[in-house]
Amino acid sequence: MKFKLNVVTLALIANAGFAIPGMALADGYGIQNANTEKVKFDKWACKRCKIETGVNGTIGAGVGYNDSDDIRSANAFAAENEFVGKIDADVSYISESGYRASIEAQNLGMENGRLDLESGKVGQHKLSLNYRQIATYKTDKAMSPYQGVGGDHLTLPDNWQTAGSSQEMSELYSSLNPLELSLKRKRAGIGFEYQGEELWSTYVNYQREDKTGLKQASGSFFNQSMMLAEPVDYTTDTVEAGIKLKGDNWFTALAYSGSSFKNQYSQLTFDNAFNPTFGAQTQGTMALDPDNEAHTVSLMGQYTAGSTIMSGRVHYGQMSQDQALVTSGYGYQTPVDALDAKVDMKGANLKVVSRINRTVRVNASYDYSDRDNKTNVEEWTQISINSTTGKVAYNTPYDFTTQRAKLGADFRLSRGMKLEAGYDFRRDERSYQDRETTDENTLWTKFRLSAFDNWDMWIKGSYGERDGSEYQASEWTSSESNSLLRKYNLADRQRTMVEARISHTPVDALTIDFGGRYALDDYNETQIGLTESKDISYDISASYLINDDMMVNAFYNRQNIDSEQAGSNNFGAPNWFGLVEDQVDVIGAGFSYNNLLEKKLRLGVDYTYSDSSSNTQVQQGLNGDYGDYYAKVHNVNVYGQYQATDKMALRLDYKMEKYKDNDPGNSIAPDGIWNLVGFGYNSHDYNAHLIMLSMSYKL
Repeated sequence: MKFKLNVVTLALIANAGFAIPGMALADGYGIQNANTEKVKFDKWACKRCKIETGVNGTIGAGVGYNDSDDIRSANAFAAENEFVGKIDADVSYISESGYRASIEAQNLGMENGRLDLESGKVGQHKLSLNYRQIATYKTDKAMSPYQGVGGDHLTLPDNWQTAGSSQEMSELYSSLNPLELSLKRKRAGIGFEYQGEELWSTYVNYQREDKTGLKQASGSFFNQSMMLAEPVDYTTDTVEAGIKLKGDNWFTALAYSGSSFKNQYSQLTFDNAFNPTFGAQTQGTMALDPDNEAHTVSLMGQYTAGSTIMSGRVHYGQMSQDQALVTSGYGYQTPVDALDAKVDMKGANLKVVSRINRTVRVNASYDYSDRDNKTNVEEWTQISINSTTGKVAYNTPYDFTTQRAKLGADFRLSRGMKLEAGYDFRRDERSYQDRETTDENTLWTKFRLSAFDNWDMWIKGSYGERDGSEYQASEWTSSESNSLLRKYNLADRQRTMVEARISHTPVDALTIDFGGRYALDDYNETQIGLTESKDISYDISASYLINDDMMVNAFYNRQNIDSEQAGSNNFGAPNWFGLVEDQVDVIGAGFSYNNLLEKKLRLGVDYTYSDSSSNTQVQQGLNGDYGDYYAKVHNVNVYGQYQATDKMALRLDYKMEKYKDNDPGNSIAPDGIWNLVGFGYNSHDYNAHLIMLSMSYKL
């Protein structure tokens, strides 16, 4: 056998102590004796591996003008006031010693702003600070005669005249004042991570969230009600801490998480706008969300043995609530002053994934969760307002236990062809329910094909059945229900589902994606209740790179959900039938043009339109149509960005939202229903505009 060896190879062999028959190596040619005096080691340095030290990144600021007569537009613009400002940043600092710090800010100063600060040394420790602001707006045109809105005591004007119906209230319209129904959350947190030796690390995170605003509520006296503005002033403190241990092929962690919820208001007191009847009082009181706590300890781990990975988690927790009961206006003795509610939670999760050979992989998992309500059962005096309620009621300690098991396998049939199949099982056990146990069994399979150039497609089908123990009306929950009624989450059900998706790239510049889904839920044993639900959806999207500077994209999505229901107005066999048809259409398109004006200007436009509608039809001898509910919204964003200098860029955004809905629940006058004092007309129909000028500077 003949072969050639260069000098370096010979030196390596000699240094390793190898001997080649028929070859003698000269003494002094070992690698340890190599002459390196003239070698320029600095030329061997990896220039791309060098870490840039110092400060780099971008900072920016923006100011805008918001033109809107409906506060709901703030959900899209994140701007409530007429003038708005924001700060953006993405800045990092790296020292020569390895210390790192970063600042990330996005829309800081607006209603969806955030800020993240981090500092530390890689592989040793890290300190992080974060801030979030989230707001949701419903309406600023709700009308109410109550004074003291925002507090826990709502009163009517001194000249208020009670009446038997809202139409007869002489001072109603003259007493109405607008109020805003919105919720704002501000969340701030601090976290610390420490990396000990290679084996272990630890962390602790603390977060506080303050939630304020007003939400819709109602108070009642017998069959007369008033819409109320419930104050929201919540504080939630959350703590997470843990320790992690890891080795070459294993990992484990012990973790704790706890939360404490505080509500500044324990009750809401309100005046009765109607004439007191049937012993009703002139003032009512309702309990608000009580203070509560939750604590959980968990142990998790993962172990790798060759081509098999095993992981698991066990946890135990408890939720508790012991706030004093609200008894204002209640003329009976309560069995306890506070409920002293306790719920224990425990669970386990196990998962195994193993590759049998190059073509077959199997996976299995088991999940167990148990919710044990340990709240004492007490005997409470029940106030009767109709002929069917009893004189005594008991608080019901609901317990839930859920078990899930999954078994699946992947088969690589050939290059570009893959088959997956599996079996899913779920068992739910409930106490004091119409059905104590339900079992779900599902078989599914998925075939994926990517063997053809520029094509990627898959199709998945599944079939499942749910059944369980004998269904019977529970004296705890539904003693006044039709014995033929089946609750949809407990009833027997047959579910069939098919999904498919196709992606195609006919040319490098064009990508087309299409998908569809069909699902049918057949409640085959239900006579009264939901009998069938059909869900059909499909979507298509495309993106096309016209040239190096221009790109266009578009998409369309539709979903139809049809639900059939049967009912009875005489507690017997079904004698009326309903059909609810829901449809959602979403259309979008975008276009961008880069490198205009000597490659300094970028222009673009994005547009979306969504139309959701719902129609309910009822058949009872004659067909009745409840009419359409719809919500339609157009959103446009036109922008231009100009690179003024190598470091500074200017951007101008124009956003528009056109929104309209016809929710019947928001289209009722304050006295539109005789036994209700409502919030008035709160449907939306507006055009809103936002202009934002922003600047960014590269450090």
